[in-house]
Amino acid sequence: MTAVDPDAPLVRALLAEQHPDLAALEVTPLAAGWDNAVFRVGAHLTARLPRRSEAVALVAHEQRWLPELAPRLALPVPAPVRLGVAGCGFPWPWSLCPWLPGEPASTSPPHDGSLAARDLGAFLRSLHHPAPPDAPANPYRGVPLAARAARFADAAADLAGRPERVHPATLAWAVDRWGQLVDAPPWPGPPIWIHGDLHPHNLLVDHGRLSAVIDFGDLTAGDPATDLAVAWMLLDAHERSLLGSIAAHDDATWARAEAWAVALAVAYLEGSPDGSPMLGVAQRTLLELGASPS
Repeated sequence: MTAVDPDAPLVRALLAEQHPDLAALEVTPLAAGWDNAVFRVGAHLTARLPRRSEAVALVAHEQRWLPELAPRLALPVPAPVRLGVAGCGFPWPWSLCPWLPGEPASTSPPHDGSLAARDLGAFLRSLHHPAPPDAPANPYRGVPLAARAARFADAAADLAGRPERVHPATLAWAVDRWGQLVDAPPWPGPPIWIHGDLHPHNLLVDHGRLSAVIDFGDLTAGDPATDLAVAWMLLDAHERSLLGSIAAHDDATWARAEAWAVALAVAYLEGSPDGSPMLGVAQRTLLELGASPS
């Protein structure tokens, strides 16, 4: 794995070299995640640069597909408006995207959960359509539940030795619930466009309302149940029912969605660094699923 740490001077240099009409704009660091670094560029743009070689394909997926998908989606998304190439010592392609105001729902939840369920349901309904054969492949998202079993077992085994992350009784409940759900009937239809990483930290809230969906690096085609797991991460039981009435999937899909919620909560607990908002997302998810609060 090759890794880099982009900074504001690099972004300014790339702009001067490749987009000189933007070179005078102020560049401010916004976030540095596992895969990408994001910078605000002026008042209306962000620059998104991969931080490791494995993320380069994810940027390419966003560049190829988001401009095509964005016009039909019910919430704004960061579809690239300009493209960048390797330069100034930076080895990979990068993107300029629109600035989308808001704060992550993981730290600034929407004020009205029912309205959030309706907005999220409309977004999912607008996204969850059959994907073309050349849609990005993803071996970890949108796949049959059985394909996640080994990763789930590894994460649960690691967490068994980390009681500071999750109480043993809660972990045992999650393992048991996964075992009850993993054999739910598989998705019978064609591969469906899915976000692939739909959790509250990738949902923006502006003035109390869901305002955008970000970070489409895991965009893929497969089982829509992967995306529906967000229902336990963000909503209560009544709001989940409302989301379900809009997203319009069958009982088997919702059973798989619950399994995905269990699996992702365990993955977030196992893999997130200390202080990450994803730890809170995982704990909220397990409580909504019905795990013991121990």
